[in-house]
Amino acid sequence: MTNTDSDNSREWAAQAYALLKKRQEEQKQELQKQEELQKQEELEKQEELEKQEELEKQEELEKQEEFIDIADKENIAGQSKTIAESELGEFDDNFTWSAMVLAAQGKKINQISIDEIDWLTKLRKGLEETRKGFVTELLDKLGDDPLTPESLDDLETLLIRADVGINSTDKVISSLRTKLNEEVVGGEAGIKFLKKELKLIIDKPIKNSGSDLLVPQKGMLNVWLLVGVNGVGKTTTLGKLAYLSSKSNYKTLIAAADTFRAAAVEQLKVWGDRSNVDVISNQSKNADPAAVVFDAINSAKKRNVELLLVDTAGRLQTKNNLMDELAKIKKIIDKKVPDAIVESLLVLDASQGQNGLKQAKSFAKSADLSGAIITKLDGTSRGGVSLAVSEEVNLPIRFIGAGEGIKDLRPFNSYEFVEAMLADK
Repeated sequence: MTNTDSDNSREWAAQAYALLKKRQEEQKQELQKQEELQKQEELEKQEELEKQEELEKQEELEKQEEFIDIADKENIAGQSKTIAESELGEFDDNFTWSAMVLAAQGKKINQISIDEIDWLTKLRKGLEETRKGFVTELLDKLGDDPLTPESLDDLETLLIRADVGINSTDKVISSLRTKLNEEVVGGEAGIKFLKKELKLIIDKPIKNSGSDLLVPQKGMLNVWLLVGVNGVGKTTTLGKLAYLSSKSNYKTLIAAADTFRAAAVEQLKVWGDRSNVDVISNQSKNADPAAVVFDAINSAKKRNVELLLVDTAGRLQTKNNLMDELAKIKKIIDKKVPDAIVESLLVLDASQGQNGLKQAKSFAKSADLSGAIITKLDGTSRGGVSLAVSEEVNLPIRFIGAGEGIKDLRPFNSYEFVEAMLADK
């Protein structure tokens, strides 16, 4: 990028920042008005209550106190479900980079939201460890010099170290060698070409699936099974999906079918409460997961639910037991709701690198997977495993997580991911 391009980008980002700041101030003012109105209403109610207290007899006092106590508890419960709005941060390189990524995808200045900026900033920071051991070193070696066969050898090593995978690495390096034989490729052009090649790898299984973005179909029952081994963040991911779905105005329900892990049901109930989504569960010890799904489907049909999220067991006595349990659950779904749209999504922990890739291959053979969700991208140097999953397991990546917050799971966007992974210093 030339200095002129950089100046123009920063000016565009500055305009976007000013607009967002103005919008945020207007929202704060509106919120203050609402709060003042609410306080006034509460004051009037309090005054009314005080008048009632004076008029009522002593024997009515206990009932009145009970009413006040219940109202307080309801207020506390309501507060626990409130999710804090994203705050506009500083106008810095992270904001400018995030704004330009959105602009490159056709977003206009007045279409950018704080939530989008916040997410892209987290994604860029989350992939920092991957980038440190990959892009930073690559840029230091390349500088402004043209690519050479030796620099391609270095790139090959860096890609493998980032857990991009052998197949993906071979494909990228072969394409670069071909281009190098045809023309002189400078460092900046080499990075641009690399981004294009990595995006092609990630996009291939997504395009083959026939759906660029995985969303529930309105007016129908969609059943999403979340599968994966314990410890990858499966239950947490389901909770975040529930929030995302509920916020997107889909009628959502959760089935707590991981009955073999004691804490899973309680954990899901907390997430369900935060997302305002009901959880169907069975409190019996080692309850039948398929029975929970059976009950959840009945409930979903009665409520006209559009998305049923099913948490499944991550580890049983043997791998065969796990796969048999998944098959049993799918059989129940096929029998009870044959017209439902079913997705089996594998949750993978990015920090596990090649171990995660092995899990993906194992589940893909037995669990009839339709997509992957990559979690814990923040703080790992192995973010490249996403490419290996796309290339070697042919799984479309549907969602990615980069953070612990309820908003820190988003639909996967290959352009944003590659730009974050290869963002320069």
